[in-house]
Amino acid sequence: MPKVKFHKIAAVAVLIATAAWIATGEFSSVGSATQEAEAARAEAEPERPAEVKTVQATMPSRLEHARTIRISGQTEADKRAVLAARTAGIVDEFPVSEGEAVEKGDLIMRLEAEGKEAAVESARQALAQREAEAAAAERLAESGNMARLQLDAARSALASARSALEVAEADLDRTKVFAPFPGVVDRIDVEEGSGLQQGAEIATLLKLDPILAVGEVSERDLGLVRKGGEAEVRLVSGETFRGTIRHISRAASPQTRTFRIEVAIPNPDGTVPAGMTAEIAVEGKMVETVALPRSVVTLNQDGELGVRGVDRSGKVDFFPIDIVDDTPQALYLAGIPADTRVIVAGQDLVTDGETVNVQMADENDLAGSVLGKATQ
Repeated sequence: MPKVKFHKIAAVAVLIATAAWIATGEFSSVGSATQEAEAARAEAEPERPAEVKTVQATMPSRLEHARTIRISGQTEADKRAVLAARTAGIVDEFPVSEGEAVEKGDLIMRLEAEGKEAAVESARQALAQREAEAAAAERLAESGNMARLQLDAARSALASARSALEVAEADLDRTKVFAPFPGVVDRIDVEEGSGLQQGAEIATLLKLDPILAVGEVSERDLGLVRKGGEAEVRLVSGETFRGTIRHISRAASPQTRTFRIEVAIPNPDGTVPAGMTAEIAVEGKMVETVALPRSVVTLNQDGELGVRGVDRSGKVDFFPIDIVDDTPQALYLAGIPADTRVIVAGQDLVTDGETVNVQMADENDLAGSVLGKATQ
């Protein structure tokens, strides 16, 4: 009889023991016992109440504030002229330099006359002779010693001489270029001795008093802007000026559907240059607002911009806002009901309809200090 190995016998024994244990059904009671123990423990322990969150809120003061339209733009010269040569010639004199202030009528450039002065003098002498001849013909005609046809010829010669003088003087005058308005010579494109063709650019003249702040206002805000109204202009350098709206375009840009506005700012010293980035703030009508720090603004589930407040029962509500003005100190907001406690800390940690504990903001808190600056 073949000899049975021990490990085979041991494996059969373990298999039989396992089958017998499964048959008793004891393994199924392990999970049940655990669940029963947990249920009993839960019944024995009292249910914990949900934790109520605490937020910080303030009761903002109601303020009358002008609705402000802020427009990005830049400064421009009141007038800009590119002066050009009126005739061909050689530059004989250029008495001004770049950056120099000139008055209306000041000489900017003179070309070589090249015999044009002599032509004027010759035309003037010819005119004098024709005037004497015409006067003699008039006397002879009155005495009956000259035919009417000869008198008409003398008058015609006089008129031709006058025209010739005017042409010669105009030709001489075209050798000179004068300032068409008071301003500053911003750029010079020629040098003395250089040759020019008719129409060649010689200099750029700018009138910087007043300086203009130019921007584009949207069609929605056009009704809030009026000609003659005041506006505040803030330059990129930080300087602030007051000006007057002198022009509002009556035709919108086809590309942007916006309207050009011009704000005139006194600039007697020419310190404000053209082409500088500027922000134009136009004040509209007064509305009732509250001043709050930017940090209180949040979004609801629909993506609306607003603030969260707390009613008398401690329930959180969301209020959509209308931004009337955005200043470095605070936001001026409309649309918030009176007697609303606005949450200034914790507004993003609560949901609409949730009941919270309210702690009123202290003046020494960060939100309170920012609020205090805005309401000053």
